[in-house]
Amino acid sequence: MYYNDLQGNPREVLLELKQLRKEWQRQDFKYTREQQERYDLLTELRRSHVKYYYENEMVWIGPSKAGKPLEEVSD
Repeated sequence: MYYNDLQGNPREVLLELKQLRKEWQRQDFKYTREQQERYDLLTELRRSHVKYYYENEMVWIGPSKAGKPLEEVSD
Protein backbone atom coordinates (compact mmCIF):
# COMPACT_ATOMS: atom_id res chain seq x y z
CA MET A 1 0.00 0.00 0.00
CA TYR A 2 1.13 3.51 -0.69
CA TYR A 3 0.79 6.71 1.29
CA ASN A 4 -2.00 8.08 -0.95
CA ASP A 5 -4.01 4.87 -0.58
CA LEU A 6 -4.06 5.25 3.19
CA GLN A 7 -4.74 8.96 3.60
CA GLY A 8 -8.50 8.66 3.43
CA ASN A 9 -8.83 5.26 5.07
CA PRO A 10 -8.22 5.19 8.84
CA ARG A 11 -9.36 1.56 9.03
CA GLU A 12 -6.60 0.37 6.71
CA VAL A 13 -4.03 2.33 8.72
CA LEU A 14 -5.12 0.61 11.92
CA LEU A 15 -5.13 -2.84 10.32
CA GLU A 16 -1.63 -2.39 8.94
CA LEU A 17 -0.36 -1.06 12.28
CA LYS A 18 -1.79 -4.13 13.98
CA GLN A 19 -0.05 -6.39 11.47
CA LEU A 20 3.27 -4.58 11.98
CA ARG A 21 2.98 -4.96 15.76
CA LYS A 22 2.46 -8.71 15.39
CA GLU A 23 5.55 -8.95 13.18
CA TRP A 24 7.47 -6.86 15.72
CA GLN A 25 6.63 -9.35 18.46
CA ARG A 26 7.65 -12.32 16.29
CA GLN A 27 10.97 -10.61 15.50
CA ASP A 28 12.05 -10.29 19.15
CA PHE A 29 10.62 -6.77 19.42
CA LYS A 30 12.78 -5.31 16.65
CA TYR A 31 11.77 -3.73 13.36
CA THR A 32 13.76 -3.86 10.16
CA ARG A 33 14.63 -0.45 8.74
CA GLU A 34 11.82 -0.68 6.17
CA GLN A 35 9.31 -1.77 8.81
CA GLN A 36 10.35 1.09 11.08
CA GLU A 37 9.89 3.61 8.26
CA ARG A 38 6.46 2.16 7.47
CA TYR A 39 5.48 2.18 11.15
CA ASP A 40 6.54 5.83 11.48
CA LEU A 41 4.50 6.78 8.41
CA LEU A 42 1.42 4.93 9.65
CA THR A 43 1.59 6.43 13.14
CA GLU A 44 1.93 9.89 11.58
CA LEU A 45 -1.18 9.22 9.49
CA ARG A 46 -3.06 7.92 12.52
CA ARG A 47 -2.19 11.01 14.52
CA SER A 48 -3.33 13.26 11.70
CA HIS A 49 -6.66 11.39 11.53
CA VAL A 50 -7.20 11.77 15.29
CA LYS A 51 -6.21 15.44 15.14
CA TYR A 52 -8.76 15.96 12.35
CA TYR A 53 -11.49 14.36 14.47
CA TYR A 54 -10.71 16.65 17.40
CA GLU A 55 -10.50 19.78 15.22
CA ASN A 56 -13.91 19.04 13.67
CA GLU A 57 -15.53 18.15 17.00
CA MET A 58 -16.14 14.55 15.98
CA VAL A 59 -14.97 13.25 19.39
CA TRP A 60 -16.96 13.24 22.64
CA ILE A 61 -15.25 15.30 25.30
CA GLY A 62 -17.08 15.27 28.58
CA PRO A 63 -18.16 13.15 31.51
CA SER A 64 -19.22 9.59 30.90
CA LYS A 65 -22.83 8.73 31.67
CA ALA A 66 -22.32 5.00 31.18
CA GLY A 67 -24.20 2.95 33.75
CA LYS A 68 -26.25 5.88 35.01
CA PRO A 69 -30.03 5.74 34.75
CA LEU A 70 -31.58 7.69 31.90
CA GLU A 71 -33.55 10.77 32.77
CA GLU A 72 -37.16 10.51 31.70
CA VAL A 73 -39.04 13.58 30.57
CA SER A 74 -42.54 13.77 32.03
CA ASP A 75 -45.27 15.91 30.51
